[in-house]
Amino acid sequence: MAVDHAGRTVGISLNNATLITIYGGSGFIGRHVVRALAKTGARMRIAVRQPDLAGHLQPLGGVGQISPVQANVRFPDSLIAAAKGADAVINLVGILAPSGQQTFEAVQDVGARHVAEAARAARAKVLVHMSAIGADAESPSTYARTKAQGEAAVREIYPGAVILRPSVVFGPEDEFFNRFAAMARIAPALPLIGGGKTKFQPVFAGDVAKAVIAALSGKAQAGAVYELGGPEVLSMKEVIQRVLSYTMRKRMLVTLPFPVAKLQGVILQLLPNPLLTLDQVRLLERDNVVSEVAKREQRTLEGLGIDEPVAVEAVVPDYLEQYRPKGQFSRYQP
Repeated sequence: MAVDHAGRTVGISLNNATLITIYGGSGFIGRHVVRALAKTGARMRIAVRQPDLAGHLQPLGGVGQISPVQANVRFPDSLIAAAKGADAVINLVGILAPSGQQTFEAVQDVGARHVAEAARAARAKVLVHMSAIGADAESPSTYARTKAQGEAAVREIYPGAVILRPSVVFGPEDEFFNRFAAMARIAPALPLIGGGKTKFQPVFAGDVAKAVIAALSGKAQAGAVYELGGPEVLSMKEVIQRVLSYTMRKRMLVTLPFPVAKLQGVILQLLPNPLLTLDQVRLLERDNVVSEVAKREQRTLEGLGIDEPVAVEAVVPDYLEQYRPKGQFSRYQP
């Protein structure tokens, strides 16, 4: 078991007597976390803005094991009610682009503070907070800046919280490989922003879920920040080349300098569902990989006991088959 800054044991037993509140549990990563936790027998309270839209989680567990409840990170009282009686709290709430009152500041900074306060009020034994590689209080990206501010708020209120920072997360419902595959299906050329040199270390959503369970179980150092990356480091160009290979399509790759991409982001972010925003371009100016410091200090997947993380090649070709010219009837050869 890990020990927090106050010398308390951190970690819980995962069984049918355990209750875990998961904020944002109906999202992409949340589905994988819920599926993994369901196998342990733990009971889950899925705290989301629209619990009536979280029904897809019910088949992942047994009868009564998964209970959606209403909560919104902008309203602290709803969070406190959702955390009441919980043995552990997991915060998976995050956004890739702001919409209405769901701003980066409201969700990832102030919202993270509210979740930590709810966990403390509930006397939860463990708090796991999902952040992202690249979180930096000095970043020009509002996304990265608010992620760092949220981490700081969590550490201030709940010093023993375990913070997880994944690189880009892949899986059947991801917004990374799927987005490029959708673009490749209709666009004659694909852009390489900044020359496609930005590096990523894609991590499988199932491995992120394993990291959450490791943190709940006391395998993580209390109060530490873990950086989660998969077994490969790929440049943006290599990612797009992989997508074209998996979808069996040939497209031109066109270099788009950062200044031009930023201008496009300013215009495209005005659309209801923008393909690109200025903030996303700013994120691409820095690599998104596990740091050497985290590796040395074993604040990685391997440090959490996940020694064989899933590779892109093992999963992504299967769920990108829908984008091939003949779908599942196309013969893909690696």
